[in-house]
Amino acid sequence: MAVAEAELALLPPDERVALLHAVEKLMALGPRLPYPHTSTVRGMANLRELRPRSGHSPWRALDTRIGGRFVILTIAPEARHDPPGFRAAVQRAQERAAALREGGTA
Repeated sequence: MAVAEAELALLPPDERVALLHAVEKLMALGPRLPYPHTSTVRGMANLRELRPRSGHSPWRALDTRIGGRFVILTIAPEARHDPPGFRAAVQRAQERAAALREGGTA
């Protein structure tokens, strides 16, 4: 979670708690976590969105697997709620994932 901790801290407290509960589900179930709790980001084979409150939250955690571990890359607004914000978050997530895969820091 360290990659996105600063963004997580900016969420309203109730949304932060909901997102952390979703992360706990991801940690417990891994790739078996079903929809509507998680889904693939459209057009991004290696990027998934964690959907707090079964998708009823206005926030998403964008994650990927790196070296067998799930990494939360960024916190994003829900795509329909804020399309430009979601697109910017996807770009940020891709950049951070590339940096992590290259052995750098995001």
